[in-house]
Amino acid sequence: MNTWFTSDLHLGHENIIEYCKRPFKDGEHMDKTLIRNWNERVKDDDTVFHLGDFCFKGGWEGGGNKARYWENQLNGKVIHVSGNHDKNNSTKSILTQAIFEFGNKKIIARHVPFENTNEIPSEIDYALVGHVHEKWKQKWLYDEFNYRLNIPMINVGVDVWDFRPIKLIEIIKYYERVII
Repeated sequence: MNTWFTSDLHLGHENIIEYCKRPFKDGEHMDKTLIRNWNERVKDDDTVFHLGDFCFKGGWEGGGNKARYWENQLNGKVIHVSGNHDKNNSTKSILTQAIFEFGNKKIIARHVPFENTNEIPSEIDYALVGHVHEKWKQKWLYDEFNYRLNIPMINVGVDVWDFRPIKLIEIIKYYERVII
């Protein structure tokens, strides 16, 4: 069993292709590619934390629960952390963030990146976020004196990880290789 993270699939949201310069010819191509990429990596007994903006609320012709429609096409158990586009798309997550311990590191996972250090619990080593799409893969937080803190934010969104979920151990290795 593996633990994965991803964000900002925006399934069923064709306009996201233009907004984020995604390399897909249309919404159907994007949705099929995202599902295929997910299922190539994630196995049925895996857990995927999706950090917001799972699917689009508009244009739903299928009836029933839209989020469940997409989840039924994806391997693994999906745990949703709410994003700004998840209010009306039937994901119905009550989670706004989650804190994990992995080895000797404490990790916070949420959709929107932190704006300042006052928002982050003091014991956190780094943050996994989404929301920013292709804007950056990692970003440092600075204190009020413009001093860089050793609390990096890592964007787990599909736009910067080849449109695939990323395994927690891969995030740790990325952190150790690129950020430290």
